[in-house]
Amino acid sequence: MAKTDTIVLGGGCFWCLEASYQLIKGVESVVPGYAGGHTSKPDYYSVGTKTTGHAEVVNIEFNPDIISLSELLEIFWIIHDPTSLNKQGNDTGPQYRSIILFNNEAQKTTTDKSITEVSNLFNKPIVTEVKQLETFYEAEPEHHDYFNKHPDQAYCQVIINPKLKKLRKHFESKLK
Repeated sequence: MAKTDTIVLGGGCFWCLEASYQLIKGVESVVPGYAGGHTSKPDYYSVGTKTTGHAEVVNIEFNPDIISLSELLEIFWIIHDPTSLNKQGNDTGPQYRSIILFNNEAQKTTTDKSITEVSNLFNKPIVTEVKQLETFYEAEPEHHDYFNKHPDQAYCQVIINPKLKKLRKHFESKLK
């Protein structure tokens, strides 16, 4: 059985990140959820009140022999705006913040190095929060595989499709 690792990323709506990372070779699973907050057992509606401290995130299980954490982070920097504080496009609030939740010091080191490497690519400072993952709470079933279940929904067409187009353009060799 192949060795896998996990990382939790947030960069706006979890539907966008889930749809993007599902396309990447070496990604075994992408699970939407909530993390980075101060309450237990958050749900979509409580996180939407902006009082739980949680961000919409995805837990990515990947095979590091096929795709490295550094490569996953390269994708992360392209498919969202890490210079936008508490918002991505029309999605506003702390639940949409850019955040990387690492599991160990090696992941933190890789994350810090990645931020340093890409910071000169942006006109504004990167505001991505970086912290140790405490607890990941899986999202409700209706949020799983959202784009694939609702490709014709307006949000999917207007918001997610352009991100996927950008992903395909920049990372064609990494696609399944």
